[in-house]
Amino acid sequence: MPTFTFRIVPVKYCVLIIAAAAVALSGCSHKGPYALTNEVHHKQTDSLVAVLQQELPAALLDSAGKPIASEWVGTVNFNLRKPNYVIIHYTAQDSLAQTLRTFTLVKPQVSAHYVVAKDGKVVHMLNDYLRAWHAGVSKWGTISDMNSCSIGIELDNNGKEPFAAAQMKSLLALLTQLKKAYNIPTANFIGHGDIAPLRKPDPGALFPWAVLAQKGFGIWPGINIQPAPENFDTTTALRLIGYDTSNLPAAIVAFKRHFIQTDISPQLTPCDLDVLFNLSGMTAVTPVQTTPVVAPAVVAPAQVVPAVP
Repeated sequence: MPTFTFRIVPVKYCVLIIAAAAVALSGCSHKGPYALTNEVHHKQTDSLVAVLQQELPAALLDSAGKPIASEWVGTVNFNLRKPNYVIIHYTAQDSLAQTLRTFTLVKPQVSAHYVVAKDGKVVHMLNDYLRAWHAGVSKWGTISDMNSCSIGIELDNNGKEPFAAAQMKSLLALLTQLKKAYNIPTANFIGHGDIAPLRKPDPGALFPWAVLAQKGFGIWPGINIQPAPENFDTTTALRLIGYDTSNLPAAIVAFKRHFIQTDISPQLTPCDLDVLFNLSGMTAVTPVQTTPVVAPAVVAPAQVVPAVP
């Protein structure tokens, strides 16, 4: 089985991150089974670089429709807006090849930053700073556009089987690197089913969230669980964790799928209430970070590279 290590490549200017990806793709765009889609990817990154390099002043009009004087003066103090969440999915497909095909077709309109195969292979499909189409219609706390603030990771799994040990090992290595690179809060490692409870169940009740929480990825109830009070407000508690409670039964199922796993009915048992009570006291919704990260240089996305034999 191949071994993978993860490396952060520092880049001085934010435009160069996307440009470097475009150059790298251009070198391999005429080789392999994904030559055509890599070429399309290359052209799209070129177009994004062109947008970033535009130096056009804002076109402003006053209330009478007259232009307001404006000019472009480029600041030297900037970097990229970093991802602040990681959303974990399963592919609901039968092979890595099938998933890669889906993510390289235009019609499905879906993508992810990473796909992790059963054998542990990690496929990086999109620069971490770019917006993948993995979350869809979703909400977490007050955030209704999860695609714009998150990294999407797809696990090669049809939703009916346990997750392979090699796959989980690679996932943990990837999560470790992403958390370090972007300073992602522990509570912000969540599942697709958490943010889209009416539409999606993934990564499902078989996913080992407890294992991830032990490593610092996501919250989990502690050993000493305190009993919930009689007047415990379950709706507020679910909201404090992040769930959209506009459809309360769906939110309860999503919560139980993640944190209970042995029973995913839309009713809360006394044990479920205790778990919910303790979790709601552990975390509140973390807002998307919009202030610049203090760092000497922009941190490039995690790059998956084979270890030297």
